[in-house]
Amino acid sequence: QVQLVESGGGLVQPGASLTLSCAASSSTLDYYTIGWFRQAPGRAREGLACISGKENTTYYTPSVKDRFIISKDNAKKEVYLQLNNLEPEDTAVYSCSMGPYPYPSANTFILLEKFGYWGQGTQVTVSS
Repeated sequence: QVQLVESGGGLVQPGASLTLSCAASSSTLDYYTIGWFRQAPGRAREGLACISGKENTTYYTPSVKDRFIISKDNAKKEVYLQLNNLEPEDTAVYSCSMGPYPYPSANTFILLEKFGYWGQGTQVTVSS
């Protein structure tokens, strides 16, 4: 059983940036793909970005590709999501998930939703 802990959320003004962290209890990230998701009130959970634990291969949902950046630190077993130029519409609970899938793609979001390990999420609120 892998445990994930997200941190870094908070209340920010429109246009601000925020970096979220996802710390994994697994012995290594190498055998996993890790994804970031968000869920706003009344809306379905949305996959944002995912990254290969062993390589630097990434995949982004097109709607966030120009503003969000996913990265990782294998030594720390942490995955990050940098949120730039935040908008009120970005207000949501942001969660990370990981599973033993070798290649980040749109399909990875579906697999993680169904079978991945999940953290508890961190709230991001964008408001003036």
